[in-house]
Amino acid sequence: MMQGSIDIEALNQQIQIESAFVDKIKEASAEIIVGQDYMIERLLLGLLTKGHVLLEGLPGLAKTLAIKTLASSIQADFQRIQFTPDLLPADIIGTMIFNPSKNEFNVRKGPIFSNFILADEINRAPAKVQSALLEAMAEKQVTIGKETYKLQEPFLVLATQNPIEQEGTYNLPEAQMDRFMLKVDIGYPTKEEEKLIMDRVIDGTTNKKIEPVVTTKEILRAREMVNKVYMDDNIKNYILDIVFATRNPAENGLDKLKNLLNYGASPRASINMAMASKAYAFMNRRGYVIPDDVRNICKDILRHRIGLSYEAEAENITQEDLINEILNTVQVP
Repeated sequence: MMQGSIDIEALNQQIQIESAFVDKIKEASAEIIVGQDYMIERLLLGLLTKGHVLLEGLPGLAKTLAIKTLASSIQADFQRIQFTPDLLPADIIGTMIFNPSKNEFNVRKGPIFSNFILADEINRAPAKVQSALLEAMAEKQVTIGKETYKLQEPFLVLATQNPIEQEGTYNLPEAQMDRFMLKVDIGYPTKEEEKLIMDRVIDGTTNKKIEPVVTTKEILRAREMVNKVYMDDNIKNYILDIVFATRNPAENGLDKLKNLLNYGASPRASINMAMASKAYAFMNRRGYVIPDDVRNICKDILRHRIGLSYEAEAENITQEDLINEILNTVQVP
């Protein structure tokens, strides 16, 4: 089957081979984490698209464990940074240290110089510290003194935050929220899953060491394959229709949302939705994107990029409610 100059059948066969590690990572994660398949899948989406991921959920839902398990399954460097109110930017990116024996300053690199960065409870640190991540997240580089240092690939910031704690926390500004490709809401496990969690904790299974099942070289190669996944212009227009509906709902047949949206999604939403859709198709062994791929990842791309009006908040309407309304209204190609 040909699409323009692209041989979809040959691409599908290649992706079947290149995506084999996805199942290996899922199987390795399942040995430690019960349930939370959705969270693991979203972390993999970020990994395949260079997209940073923000996990939001109540304490004890395996957010930190999931990120550590993913890093352990890959032959890559991993650093965990516990964000606290007294953290300084230098604690993340590094600083200049004076060497009296040589009478000169030397660079001491911070934990940001790793493949995987776990920013645990990111909203506990003040804005100055949060902004220290911005250059690294956006430009994949860090400036210390007068020198700029490139970060090694793959580089991924995986952050967690608690949605209910307000005391001693600092809300992430919209500019930094927009740097995260995905914002994933984590829910409670089922009763059966929680029983299995209890059993595993009691018998020590959660302390099991995970052996790497994939190399960073394989991840970088997979990213190249994700970029090759075919996306038809109809799918691109579908993505744009969804994003533009968040900015001008009245012009897109959504008059009732006009007074509920304070601001719409940025162009990063369109870019990230296209990239995540390709990665989702890759993970499902397909060389082309279908509308269901877009719909599947849409909420995680948009929920932190649209602002609710006071009227929406007063009526207890959530971002997810508005996204559902948009998906139900925008015509599917």
